[in-house]
Amino acid sequence: MQLRIPEGGIPGGGRDGVAGAPSAAGDPEGAGSSGGSPAASPAASSGSRASRRAGAGRRRKAPESTLVARLVARLVAVAVVFGSWLRRVRPRYPRPGRAGWKRWVPSWRQTGGAVLASFGLGFLSLSFAYAVTDIPENLNSYATQQDNVYFWADGTPMARTGWVQRQAVELEDVPEDVRWAVLAAENESFYSDPGISFKGISRAVLRTVGQGSTQGGSTITQQYVKNVYLTQEQTYSRKFTEAMMALKLDNKMSKDEILEGYLNTSWFGRGTYGIQRAAQAYYGKDVSGLNASEAAFLASLLKGAGLYDPTLSANNRVRAVERWRWTLDRMVEIGRLTPEERAGYRDFPEPLESNPLYNTGEQSDYLVELATQYAKKAAHISDKDFDRGGYQIYTTFDKKRVDALTKSVNKARDEARRKNPGAAKHVHYGAASVAVDGRILAIHGGPDHRKQGYNESNATTVRAGSAFQPFVYAAALEHGVRKSRDGAPERVTGETLYPGDDGVPVTTPEGPYWDRSGRKVAAKNDGGRSYGRISLHRALALSVNTTFMQLGMDTGLDKVRATAAAAGLLPSSLGAQVPALSAGSSTPSAIRMAGGYATFAAEGRHTEPYAVLKVTRNGHEVAVDVPGARRAVDVETAAAVQSALTDAFRAAHPGAAAAAGGAVAGKVGTTEDDTAAWYVGTEKKVSTAVVVYRIDLARSLEPLPLEGLGGTAADSVPYRVWARALGHAG
Repeated sequence: MQLRIPEGGIPGGGRDGVAGAPSAAGDPEGAGSSGGSPAASPAASSGSRASRRAGAGRRRKAPESTLVARLVARLVAVAVVFGSWLRRVRPRYPRPGRAGWKRWVPSWRQTGGAVLASFGLGFLSLSFAYAVTDIPENLNSYATQQDNVYFWADGTPMARTGWVQRQAVELEDVPEDVRWAVLAAENESFYSDPGISFKGISRAVLRTVGQGSTQGGSTITQQYVKNVYLTQEQTYSRKFTEAMMALKLDNKMSKDEILEGYLNTSWFGRGTYGIQRAAQAYYGKDVSGLNASEAAFLASLLKGAGLYDPTLSANNRVRAVERWRWTLDRMVEIGRLTPEERAGYRDFPEPLESNPLYNTGEQSDYLVELATQYAKKAAHISDKDFDRGGYQIYTTFDKKRVDALTKSVNKARDEARRKNPGAAKHVHYGAASVAVDGRILAIHGGPDHRKQGYNESNATTVRAGSAFQPFVYAAALEHGVRKSRDGAPERVTGETLYPGDDGVPVTTPEGPYWDRSGRKVAAKNDGGRSYGRISLHRALALSVNTTFMQLGMDTGLDKVRATAAAAGLLPSSLGAQVPALSAGSSTPSAIRMAGGYATFAAEGRHTEPYAVLKVTRNGHEVAVDVPGARRAVDVETAAAVQSALTDAFRAAHPGAAAAAGGAVAGKVGTTEDDTAAWYVGTEKKVSTAVVVYRIDLARSLEPLPLEGLGGTAADSVPYRVWARALGHAG
C-alpha cells in the first residue's frame, strides 16, 4: 500500500510528532495535530520533555579532531584564501578598460604574481629534490680500490699489484702548498661555498646549450661526488643529481674530509689515481716531498692528463707550462704564496719521462707471491681486505742479491740448453738466501712467473740427499747413540769413528735391518768409494753416506726428525722413519734448506724464515707477527757442525776457501737416484741453498734423472751457481 500525499502537502504539521498523524483516540479531524487536545497535551508535553532530557543524558561527547583533520582544515582554509586571491589576479582577456593591443597585456600584479609563483614552485621542487636525494652508504667500489705496493729491503719500490694505481693518504700528510695549488686551480672558494657554484652551473648550462655537451661548472665537492658516487656520463640528470648530492654532502662532511677524499680519488694520468700516486709517477717521490711548483703542475693534470702531460707532445708541454704559471699566479692572488716565493719558481718542474712505479713480471712476481703469502699470515689480513688494496709491504729482499742470484741461475740455464737442449727443457733451479735472523734476502723462483707460476725456490718435490747429513750429525751430538736396546746413550764427538765402507748393511741392536721386501738395507757412497773407519767430522766433510745412515739408526730416527724440524725443516717435508731418512729422503725447499744451515751459523738458534719487515695501510702501521729466535741445538753442537762444513768447503774448493779467509762453510748434496743436486753454504751470516732438478710440469711432479745437468762431485753445477752469486767463482 502506498501513502498518497495530497496536493499542498500534509496539513497541520506538528513539532513533536509526525505532522498530521491521527490522535490516539482516532480523531478523524486531527484535532491534536496542531495545538494538541486539551486532555492529552499536558501529559504528552511532560513526557516529551522527559524523553528529551533522557536522550540528552545519553548523548556522547564529540571526539577531538586528529592532527590530519586539523591539517586538512588548514589546507582548505589556505586554498580558500589562495583561491580568492587567484580570482582577483587572474587575467581577463581581453582586459576591460583597455583598447588595442593593451587589452592583451597582463597587469603588473599579474606579472609579479606569475614570477613569484614560478619562484615558489621552483623552490618547492628543489626542496623536494634535496629531501629525496640520498647519499649512498657505500662508495663506488672502483673509487675505493687501491693497489698494494712492495718495497725492497732498502725502502725503494719493487712492485705493485692491483687493478688501479692508487694509494690513499690523510690530508695532514699533504703539504699546505700542495692543497692550495689544487684549490687555486680548481676551486679557490672551496672552504666558503655551499658545495656547488651557482655561477659555475649557469656557465655550464650556457656552454651546454651552445656546444651540445655538459661542461665545467663543478666545485671540488661536485667532482668528489662524481668520482665516488656517480658515473662520468655527461647528462643533465647526472649533473642535477651531482649538485643535489654535493649540497647534502657539504652539510654531512667537513671540508677537510671532502678535500682529502677528492685528492685520493682524482685521476692524474699515467695510470694513477690520487695525489700520492701522482707524486710518485711524475716525480718519483711521496706527496710529502712535493713543493709548490711541482704541485702546481700536478694540479694542471686535473683538467685532463692527456692534454697536460708534457712528455706526450710538444703542444701538451706548452699547455702544461701555461697552466703551471697561471696556477702559481693564482696562489699569489689568493694569498697562499708570497711574491718572493713565486719568484723562486721560474723554471718549469720537468716530470720524469715515465712512471717509475714498477709492474710485476718475470722474477719480481715470485718475490711478490712469497711476500703476499707471508704478509697475509703474519699481519692477519683476509684475502678480501688484501684485494681491496692500500697496503705497503716492506720486504726483506735484497735487490743486489736477487739480481746476482738470478744472473747466475740464468747463466747455468743457458749453459744447460747449449749442452743438452732435450734434458734442459725440464730443468729447474731453486735458490734462496736466508740470513741467520730469518730474513729471506733473495730467491730465484723460475725463468718468468708469467710463463711458469711454479716457484722453484719454494717447492718441496726433490730429495735433500747427502745435504741432509748435518742434521743427522747434529742429532747424534745432541742425544748420543745407543748400541743396545736397553743401554744408556753414549756420547759422540767429531772424532768418534764409524764404518765408512760402501755397501755396509745397516744394523740394529738385534741385527741387520730388513726392508718390507725382505732385503737387507745398505747404503752406498758416491762412486762406490769405501773409507774404512772414519771420524764423524771427516765423514761429514766427505759426504760419506754409509756412515750417516748407521749413525741415524744409532741416534734414533725420531730424534733425527725432531732435530731437523727444530733446525727449520718443515715436518711435512721430512721422510718416513726408516733408514733412508738419514740418507736424505726428506724433500725440503731451497728456502728451508738455507734456513736450516743458517741455524748452525747462528750458534744453534733458529728463526723461521720470513719475507716481510713491516706492513702499513695508507700510512698506518699494521701489526705483524715477526718470528723470534729459539734454541734448536746447543752452541757446542752448532759449532761442531759448522766446523765440519767449513772443512768440507776447504777440502772441495781450496782456492775459494783461501780467498774467503776461512769464513765460508758448505757442502754438496747428491741423491742416489740422481734426481737432484744441491749445494748449501754460509758466508757472513747468510746461508744460500741451490738445487738443480728435472720435472716435467705438464705431466707430473715426479722427479726425472738429471742426465748430467747437475754436474759431478768435482764440478757441481749447484756450486757454480752458488759461487757466482756470492762472488766466489774462479
